[in-house]
This record gives sequence, C-alpha cells and structure tokens, in this order.
Amino acid sequence: MKKSLVVCLLGMFSSSGMADMTWTTEHGDLKVYGDVEFNLDAASSAGQLTSFKTDDNKDWRVGDSEKWDINGRILLGLDGYRKGKNDQFAGFSVQPLVNVSGNLSADDAAFFFGQEKNWKIKVGRFEAYDMFPLNQDTFIQYSGNTSNDLYSDGFGYIYMMKEGRGRSSGGGAVLLSKEAGPLYLELNTLVKDGTTLFADNGYHGNVLENEKNAAYVRPVAALRFDKASIALAMETNIVSNAYGFRDASGDIQDQSQRTGYGATFTWNSLKEDPNDGMVFNISTAYMNAKDEKDFSAGSNILWRNFELGYIFANNDIQAFNMNNLVAKDGVATVPGRYDIHTIHTSYRITNVMDMDNFNIDLGAYWSMLNLPDNDGSRANDDSDRYGARVRFKYYFF
Repeated sequence: MKKSLVVCLLGMFSSSGMADMTWTTEHGDLKVYGDVEFNLDAASSAGQLTSFKTDDNKDWRVGDSEKWDINGRILLGLDGYRKGKNDQFAGFSVQPLVNVSGNLSADDAAFFFGQEKNWKIKVGRFEAYDMFPLNQDTFIQYSGNTSNDLYSDGFGYIYMMKEGRGRSSGGGAVLLSKEAGPLYLELNTLVKDGTTLFADNGYHGNVLENEKNAAYVRPVAALRFDKASIALAMETNIVSNAYGFRDASGDIQDQSQRTGYGATFTWNSLKEDPNDGMVFNISTAYMNAKDEKDFSAGSNILWRNFELGYIFANNDIQAFNMNNLVAKDGVATVPGRYDIHTIHTSYRITNVMDMDNFNIDLGAYWSMLNLPDNDGSRANDDSDRYGARVRFKYYFF
C-alpha cells in the first residue's frame, strides 16, 4: 500500500504531462480525478419561458426578468474498484462539488457490485440511463441534470424521461442491471419526496403537500451495438396518494400518479473515426399525469465539435386553479394546448493554449411557445426566449 502510494505521488509531480492519479492497493484500485466548469451566461430579458434552468446555480429562479451571470463549479472525484474471482467486482464513486457561490453539494455518491459483462447492483445517488440525450454540452438544461424542480408551474414543460432517473436531493436509488450480448436491461427505483419534482411545490395553481415518499420505478431495455443503440423505457410512481393538494373541504386530492414512456436511438461513429465521426440522437417521450399530458421529441447531431439540435414539446393542460396561482409570472396558466419549439447549438474549441485538458464550449439556444387564445386557437404573438453561453472546461486529473 505505502509503496504504491509513493509511486502515485511521484507521478503527480512528474513533468511528463497529465498526472497519473490511479494506483493499486491490497483492496483494489483507487482513482482520483476532477474538473473545473465555469460559465459566462447571457439570456433574453423577457424572462423564463419553459421549465428549465439555464445554469447550474439554483439561486436564479423562474420568472427572473433577465440574466447576466457567472456560474459554475469544481468537481473532485474518488472511485474505488476491486475485482475478484469469476469477474466479480465491487466499488464506489463519490463526487463532491463546490460551486461559485460557495455551496457544497455532490454529483454521484454510490456503491455498486456485480459481475462484469453480466449483472450489477448500484445503490445511492446517481443518474440512470439517459433516455433524452442532448449530445455535446449546450446552454439549455431543462433543469435536466437532476430530478428536482423539473416542473415549474405556469411555464412550459419539456418532458425528457428524467423524473425517475436519479440524483435527487430528496432520496436515493437502487439500480439493477443485466447484460446479455447486445441486450442491456436496467431497473432503477428512486425513493424520494415527490414534491421536489415541482419548483415551489406548485402544480396547476395548487400548492402540493407531501404525505409519504414516492417510489419511481424506471425499467429500460436497450440493444447496443458498435455504432448504434436503441432503447425503450417507462417510469411511474407506484405509491398512491404520495402527495397532493387540499381542496375547499380540506381533503387531500392525489396528484402523484404520473407515468411516462420514452424511446431513443443513437448512432455514434466517433470511436471508429475521432476526426470525421459523428453522433446522432433522436428521442421521444410522453407523460400521462393528472390533468396534463406532455409529449416531447428531439433530434441532434454532433460533427467535428459542432452540435445542432431541435426539440418539440406539446403540453395539454386540462385544469388550472387561477385562484391560487403559484407561478404568477408564468404564461401557461390556462387550460389548453401549448407547443414549444427549441433550437440549440454548441461548438467546442479544444486544446486551448495547446493544453489537451482545456476546452472552451460556445453554446446558444432559441425557444418559442405558441400560446392558445381564449377560444382555443393559436395566438398571433408567440413568446420566445434566447441566450448564449461561454463555458470553460478544464480537467486537472
């Protein structure tokens, strides 16, 4: 153990390039890594249109009139992995974060074990299979790295199969997975305070109260080949009356029955051809919720560090309580059908200052929401939002 650690420390201070932060102990391999990610953001002054955050800083809430912001975080990661007999293994991953405002949080904090290329069990805080990949880092984030605050009442909702995916501050997850050749099966169970899905606990103009923890079950079936992969999935809360709002009589009205379905296809030839290869994604998702139906479809392509994508979403809101409106600045506050169109793009500048661990990402988006008139027809004055970002990405391990 001591000898291996000394070798590792010598590697950290060698002049041969990037530090080697992986070493072997009698209890397996340990790897230390990390990166810096800071953003310079600018967004339109018209306020928020859809239920997404445009940065990693949660201090910027929905309804803010404009945004000029510097945000980001530094990540430190420690992974442990031990392999036993018959390809059996066990390990852990912990990734603390410090953001620009000084707050401390975490990305992953998980323990796992299983048999390589066969089965695996994972417990803790992590994200399960991505059913709506956006490709290269983009400015738009649709609250989308966690299962918290995904839905902002009064704003359009781009549903992306992330309600039961994981990384919730309100609970943990258990994931079971199985590999059999190209077939990959996964079952993620996320137990959490279900009201954390909704920003300010607001849904359809009502304030939600948590009665008991929700339990999201999220099965995924995927076929994965050298370049192509296709996956089907669903997610649903299996606990009745987990949360709801109180009616005029003081009784709780259940709002926790939510079931989503999704499919995604990916073509990735970058491994075979790093210079001229491409990544192409096409995804679709549908949510069946109380008094609301949401459909999303998106496609994006990445080639030579340039990414371009489009997302369409439709929200069918069937009821809204205007007497107890939570998001007063929202535009989707009457029953009806809302169409959302979003275009996003990014470009990655690699090897900044001839450093292979330093990149700069340039990103931009434009989003438009079609508003229905009172008689159900489309409004002529559509709402739109736009923004741009410069992201500095530096890998120091």
